[in-house]
Amino acid sequence: MDNPVVIVAVIVAVVVAIAAFFLLRKKEPDQLGEPRPEPKPEPDKADKAKPSEPTKAEPTKAAAEKKPAGKEPPSAEPAKTEPAKAEPKAEPAKAEPAKAERAEPAKAAPSARKPSQEDVAAIRKGLANTRGGFIARLAKLFGASKEINPELLSQMEEVLLQADVGVATTQKILDKLRDRLSRKELADEDRVWKALREEAAAILSIPGGPVRMRNKPATFLFVGVNGVGKTTTIGKLSSVLSTTGEKKVLLAAGDTFRAAAVAQLEGWARRTKCPIVKGKDGTDPSSVVFDAVQKAKTDGFDVVIADTAGRMHTKSPLMEELKKLRRTVEKALGAPPDEVLLVLDATTGQNAIQQAKQFHEALEVSGIVLTKLDGTAKGGVILGICDEMKIPVRYIGIGERVEDLREFDAEAFAEALFARDEEESIAA
Repeated sequence: MDNPVVIVAVIVAVVVAIAAFFLLRKKEPDQLGEPRPEPKPEPDKADKAKPSEPTKAEPTKAAAEKKPAGKEPPSAEPAKTEPAKAEPKAEPAKAEPAKAERAEPAKAAPSARKPSQEDVAAIRKGLANTRGGFIARLAKLFGASKEINPELLSQMEEVLLQADVGVATTQKILDKLRDRLSRKELADEDRVWKALREEAAAILSIPGGPVRMRNKPATFLFVGVNGVGKTTTIGKLSSVLSTTGEKKVLLAAGDTFRAAAVAQLEGWARRTKCPIVKGKDGTDPSSVVFDAVQKAKTDGFDVVIADTAGRMHTKSPLMEELKKLRRTVEKALGAPPDEVLLVLDATTGQNAIQQAKQFHEALEVSGIVLTKLDGTAKGGVILGICDEMKIPVRYIGIGERVEDLREFDAEAFAEALFARDEEESIAA
């Protein structure tokens, strides 16, 4: 073994054997069909591909997202065209007009209720005495002053009080005008007249509208003291309802204590061709009205208008009698009367307000008819009545003719009362 040649030979033999061993191990997997160890470099490729795969996959996902987006329109388009999804679009379109229709009356109410020139002219003519009275004094007051100031408003107070507007109502109107003056809204005379019209319309605009007709037959009780024009108003209203309104009207002569009242109502019955129920002189008024309601129910009348006794409102027996009459109507009708209409004479001024208070306390008056406005220079009383009583005015009487009984329109009345134009300037 000490021979070097032998040692070298052994070493070479060992090295060759080892090399052959490793060569054989490498070839065996290839022969066994395992090329997957070869892909060991491919892990590098795979690893390199993996970063690129996400990048490739991302566009793929993006493309996939776009593709669904591109595909969804077909599926979404039917959904849009489906009635379920089309309706939401249609609903706003329908809802907008609906809202507009509801909003229009509120916004358009002033313009919708704006009176025609014919209405204003007719009322203005009927208010000739009032316009020549306190309205003329107001016009002179404005004409004498070149400046609208607090002193001028103080002078207006006296004029309004003399027109029977009433202390509380006058103060309310002047407070509103002073407030406007402080905001520099009353720069000239025309603006003051406009402000007066607006404040008057606000006071007179009590919700109520025309007479109510809830029952069949609708039953109206007319109350008021003697001499206010109660029976005449009943006759005019029956004419309006039976001709213009085409209602079948029955009259009830409930003022059995005055033969003249029954005779007057009979005259209107003939004139308007409306049947009338009456009793003998001194008959209990309640029995007459009860019979009238029963006849109306049997014969198919639309409206019963009942006259009542009109002794002074200070007489307590009258109020008790009227309360009984109201209870009788409720018994015969099965419901309260549709209207308890208090007739007031505009020429009585502040006394009309006192009457309204007492009748309302006893009977729950539902509406007011203000007569003889054409015969007074103090038509401002209507402002005091509405402001203090908060009872709507249903009708006003501005003349003797049937058509002079007019449904009350607050704006038309205010415009006619405080009208200001060149041809009718009454300041001179």
